[in-house]
Amino acid sequence: MTESTTAAATQPAWPGRAGHPVDPVDGGPIALLLVEDDDGDALLVEEHLADAGLDVRLVRARTLDEATARLDVDCVLLDLGLPDSVGLGALQTLLTAGAPAVVVLTGRTDTETGLRAVAAGAQDYLVKGEVDGELLGRSVRYAVQRRRLQAVDRELYRSMVRAEETVRLESALLPRPSVQDARLEVRVGYRAGRDGVLGGDFYDVFERPDGTVLAIVGDVCGHGPDEAALGAVLRTAWRTLVLAGTATADLLPLLERVLESERTRGEVFTTMSMVEIAPDRGTVDLYLAGHPVPFLLGDPAAGTRSELLPRELRGRALGIPVDGAWRPSRLELGDRWRLMMYTDGVLEATIGGTHERIGKAGLLELVDEVLATGPEDPVEPVLREVRRRHGGELVDDTAVVVLGWDGTAA
Repeated sequence: MTESTTAAATQPAWPGRAGHPVDPVDGGPIALLLVEDDDGDALLVEEHLADAGLDVRLVRARTLDEATARLDVDCVLLDLGLPDSVGLGALQTLLTAGAPAVVVLTGRTDTETGLRAVAAGAQDYLVKGEVDGELLGRSVRYAVQRRRLQAVDRELYRSMVRAEETVRLESALLPRPSVQDARLEVRVGYRAGRDGVLGGDFYDVFERPDGTVLAIVGDVCGHGPDEAALGAVLRTAWRTLVLAGTATADLLPLLERVLESERTRGEVFTTMSMVEIAPDRGTVDLYLAGHPVPFLLGDPAAGTRSELLPRELRGRALGIPVDGAWRPSRLELGDRWRLMMYTDGVLEATIGGTHERIGKAGLLELVDEVLATGPEDPVEPVLREVRRRHGGELVDDTAVVVLGWDGTAA
């Protein structure tokens, strides 16, 4: 195999080949692979390129096998008559192997072959005896640019598909609460992690026909599309079971069965906290499945501070193969209360520039500072303040639910 170049020997070899080709519009060289077994035709191509003033790094392959190993280029000039391949099969082989822009340069003059070549994926079809420097240079430039535009279009399409998938997942993970009692405060919020990809955090709030309100916050271990899909399945299964009138005590055991049947790896588990608010709104049953304990929010006007909800029982995470059931801790909250459920993204956020995590004590302090400013909805201000203290987007995704009741209000 021989290599030749039409550019000065002092120029660096092929900048940007590993997925970042230099844009010839900006004056950078084009990496060009000439697949040609005839030495005279190869020399003529070099002369045409020199006449065109096209800055290229030219590599030559004499056979199709050689060419398939040298496809890390911007453009391929392909002869259809090679020692190991004749006809359009060579074009198809190169395209299947991942060739970039391909310009067919052959001695065949029939129009039908040219049309078939372009239909098969070639950017252009040139006849050797009819080509000069200007035509060859223009064809190579246009072929490279068209190929790059096609790549941009494909990536844009993929981005649109991913965005649509994210929206569908988001609607499954983060539904609209279904509560008819207008006096019950329901606030929800969510922040994706640093990469913007949905993780396995989810929430839901639903009111039964008898006035009982159930709320759940869950977190599938890990972060990524598999975890998001599993979280969506668990959240949907939870609401389906509630709609079907399943007893509250049976919800977590049934969700564990769903988890075990749907998870892609045996070590995947899910933590959850769930509350059942009685129709009179004064009593709350708290179920914990390896999840952080919700907060009872303070009231700055009354001089009270936020604190962890008292709990007597704490069950294991779903999917952990150890004995243990989930039994509720009954809490008498009275006529006026607010509680906050959350996933551990807000706890594990580090304080900017250090390895220190915000933690439960830090989050309680942060929540009280936010409440002191008097926001009607504390969820977004709390998430903003956590992000500010962290110094940027959080690494882990986070879901937050605030529920409240004021039986003393007129």
